[in-house]
Amino acid sequence: MSQTKQATQKTALITGASTGIGRAAAAALTMAGYRVAGTSRRAAPGEVRDGIRMIRCDVTVDDAVVAAVAEAEAELGRIDLLINNAGIGVSGGAEESSIAQVQALFDTNFYGVVRMTNAVLPIMRGQGGGRIINVGSVLGIIPAPFRAHYSATKHAIEGYSESLDHEVRDFGVRVLVIEPALTRTAFEDNNIPADRPIAFYDTARARFLRANEASMTAAATAESVAETIVQAARDESPRLRYPSGKAARQVAFARRFVPRAMLDKKLRQEFGLA
Repeated sequence: MSQTKQATQKTALITGASTGIGRAAAAALTMAGYRVAGTSRRAAPGEVRDGIRMIRCDVTVDDAVVAAVAEAEAELGRIDLLINNAGIGVSGGAEESSIAQVQALFDTNFYGVVRMTNAVLPIMRGQGGGRIINVGSVLGIIPAPFRAHYSATKHAIEGYSESLDHEVRDFGVRVLVIEPALTRTAFEDNNIPADRPIAFYDTARARFLRANEASMTAAATAESVAETIVQAARDESPRLRYPSGKAARQVAFARRFVPRAMLDKKLRQEFGLA
């Protein structure tokens, strides 16, 4: 590729790019004309996967984040787009997780976003612009029984993103949130169970898990969420929130306009709790 073309191409850095939504987003952005670098905790030095330059990074480690962003900037020349996608899940009653487990969840899902953003913002300010896309969830705007702490991390992303967007607009930087509903990826299969199970929750927890499994038949795909990410990356007049898929748009609408008692009843039915 010529240096002239490289200089005019938009660039993107994606965390958690080895699987699921991150991998699909890397492929979709490449197809859309971006030069893309992705991070993975297990990336080998100089690794290229599906045409994507992979960089080792654990978003829970400050020095690893700083080094990964520096490597990405050296590889890409600039960073026009940061997609904070890396995340983990915990499944179980809120009381069933130890404080250490909750802290580990926040360290990846929320503080990891803050670390990456803090490392990239000086680059974007120096460029005079950029866009930060945080992969949230509809569980950042509705309750999530038996995923309370995961939901809390996504609620935190919502508040952080909206506040930060106001702070950085004067630098030509915008901050957006992608809000998928259930998505068919390995993420759902790899949810970490709560580390101190309590028998009192067994019946309700089992009903919730059955309802969640049944809902997976209508879940979105990683590729459809990636399409939403590309749309958010390219919108000339970006919105703060991008619900991804029909189910997510329905949830966003219901949260705004359906009476609270009616929505509460409907959600309990969907969660298998009524």
